[in-house]
Amino acid sequence: MNTVSIVNRGQLSLKQRESILGWVLILPAAIIIFSLILYPIFYNIYLSFFDVNLEGGNTYLGLDNYISVLLDASFWQSVLTTVIFVVFTTLGTTILGIGVALVMNKEFPLRGLVRSLILLPYVAPVISVVYSWRFIFDPVNGIFMDITMEKLGLFTERFNLIEQPQAAIWVAIIFSIWKGFPFSYLMILSRLQAIDGTLYEAAEIDGASAWQKFKRITIPEIYFVVGSIVLLRLIWNFNKFEEIFLLTDNVRVLSIYTYFKAFTGSMEMGQGASLAVIQFLLLIGFILFYVKRVLKW
Repeated sequence: MNTVSIVNRGQLSLKQRESILGWVLILPAAIIIFSLILYPIFYNIYLSFFDVNLEGGNTYLGLDNYISVLLDASFWQSVLTTVIFVVFTTLGTTILGIGVALVMNKEFPLRGLVRSLILLPYVAPVISVVYSWRFIFDPVNGIFMDITMEKLGLFTERFNLIEQPQAAIWVAIIFSIWKGFPFSYLMILSRLQAIDGTLYEAAEIDGASAWQKFKRITIPEIYFVVGSIVLLRLIWNFNKFEEIFLLTDNVRVLSIYTYFKAFTGSMEMGQGASLAVIQFLLLIGFILFYVKRVLKW
């Protein structure tokens, strides 16, 4: 047996042995990816064509789940809510990140300490900061009502802002911007520090204003970093669940709408699966468009 193995090994070229070794090395990762990512995706697609019964005996429905979802007014309302949330949070985190990065790129006392403090919202546990925000808007003890009603007299009675359907979405947007902008700031600051300082010196010699230097040097230099940040924020915010779910019950973005459809009430898991497929297709379509048209990769 050992002799045969040695002979067979001797018959393999170096390139073949390296190829076999490569497959052996990536096999564990491939198995994990298939088990944790690809299999759930394909199984979810499979379930989207059935009326799922937890006791067994799923009923094949064809495209009925997709039709029911697309004809549901609540679905389109959640799409609108998702678009509003994604657009404003992505713009907010990106613009605020650029502004803070430009300021932090300048020399001033205690800059290192300030840079570290800016990262706190991003690295802090979600559960702790969410409940801190819920306490801020508490109608009895929260600082928001204390300032706006008691100090400024803007309201005549106390209320919980995050429980107001029209206001909750904007509280969630502001929270997400505050929680997520440090990532944008850190990435942009890293790129700003890599820009060749002689470019600004040459522009200053030519009499360029601060705005002209920003427009002609800074923006082109950070363009692809910002473009990549926007893409990542769009993906993350489109799939956002835990922050919104913990913060308020009155914001039904697609991820939360899917959760309630699949796992609460009558537990329509088939429609929940079809919702997940629709979300996946929408996200993939947008990513392809963005990468091709905006990033031009």
